[in-house]
Amino acid sequence: MAKIIVIVEKLKDWNSYYPVEQLMTPQDYLVNWDENLYASKDSKERIKIINLCRNYKYLSNGYYCSLLAEARGHSVIPPVKAINDLSRSILYSLETEDLVNDIQKAFKNQQPGEGLTMNVYFGKTEKEQLQDVARQIFDLLPAPILQVDFEWDKKWKIQSIRAGSLNALSSKDEDKFAAALDEYSAKIWRKPKAKKKYRYDLAILHNPNEAMPPSDKKALQNFIKAGKDNDVLVELIEKKDYSRIAEFDALFIRETTAINHHTYRFAKKAESEGLVVIDDPMSILRCTNKIYMHNLLHSNNINAPKTMVIGNTPHQLSEAVEEIGLPMIIKIPDGSFSKGIYKIKTIEELNKITEDLFKKTALLLAQEYFFTDFDWRIGILNNRAIYACKYYMTKGHWQIYNHDKKMNKGIQSGESETLPISKVPKHVISTALKMSHQIGNSLYGVDLKEKDNKAYVIEINDNPNIDENVEDAIAGMDLYHNIIHEFVRRIEEKKW
Repeated sequence: MAKIIVIVEKLKDWNSYYPVEQLMTPQDYLVNWDENLYASKDSKERIKIINLCRNYKYLSNGYYCSLLAEARGHSVIPPVKAINDLSRSILYSLETEDLVNDIQKAFKNQQPGEGLTMNVYFGKTEKEQLQDVARQIFDLLPAPILQVDFEWDKKWKIQSIRAGSLNALSSKDEDKFAAALDEYSAKIWRKPKAKKKYRYDLAILHNPNEAMPPSDKKALQNFIKAGKDNDVLVELIEKKDYSRIAEFDALFIRETTAINHHTYRFAKKAESEGLVVIDDPMSILRCTNKIYMHNLLHSNNINAPKTMVIGNTPHQLSEAVEEIGLPMIIKIPDGSFSKGIYKIKTIEELNKITEDLFKKTALLLAQEYFFTDFDWRIGILNNRAIYACKYYMTKGHWQIYNHDKKMNKGIQSGESETLPISKVPKHVISTALKMSHQIGNSLYGVDLKEKDNKAYVIEINDNPNIDENVEDAIAGMDLYHNIIHEFVRRIEEKKW
């Protein structure tokens, strides 16, 4: 049994429908949410979120409602994966490319000519001949309202798919939406069949021009050598090699990842082709957003610096100062390599920085200033620690990386020290493993600080650094062999 919560951008968007037990705005769910008010004595009762925000653009209220629902362990429609897939035609084209034959059958009595638009409400459409196609599209891209455009180009095909908006429905469509919502259930449809795979070919996606890549050139060569030692042909590929993904058994992303970036598209394509993928798309989704990470830490009682999610209101800024104090750290949701992180010393500075940042994102993180001489980085693969480093702060700076353009010295970074796993405090390792376990079983780098014999998670990275003479300083080639062995294990596991 599930407790249903409907989220609408404005309460007036629901005026045409019957009252529901729980109707919320994004502000209620994102900022004012109190888990204790909705906790059930019946452990089997789940919270189900129907996210009907007016749009799901990246970093919008609609995007964050789905993101935080997943972080809080709530079932949500649309999930973040669907939101991101719908954001680019190249992504949803991957998901729907197997529907070509079903589309031709559905249009067998349709004369070639002008295009056709199909509205889909929770997998239902009024166009009877397209119902099976509508259900399959909803299966792949579960969103409450979908608008699908078809066109004729020698054969019928999907031209575009986009998420619809509740407030844009006509009176007639409102009735159809209400009927579909009544029928909607949490049925899990079958997963798409895995496609044919190839054997022992590993592609490493890299960018030879990236200023701060996850692996340097020497480390990449070590992966190639480790591959040969294990009968795995390792080939370095770049962005231009997107169409070649199906040639390989596995994809290893050694380029800085982001959701609105080709690295995520590569991961999605590889996954759809049945490849073993590190970083897998779900890990990229979960690791690249600090808002999600904060909620995950809080939901699982994992030590972290005092943190608040803040929206663009004076009240929330004042509350952050009162709760956290100054100086504080302000973070954008999806920064990397110490970018998008600001140390705030005064109220004036807080107002100025956040005013600029809120033009790009609906939410920010306010975090207590927690200085240490170094951060721990624990590399984890398949829920096992494989390396441990201390990354020291840049000289005269409060971060590992210093991006201050006024220095005219490029990007500065601190020193590093690699230690045997056995020499790392047990509470650091156990906290890192507890964190990575919440994300998945892929390759991660957990960053932590130590204070009073406790470890505090700062963040987790889905494509942690592996550079020669740094992360491999203790394990040497064994580090590369361990990672290649894991690829081989996963490839063979898929085959059997």
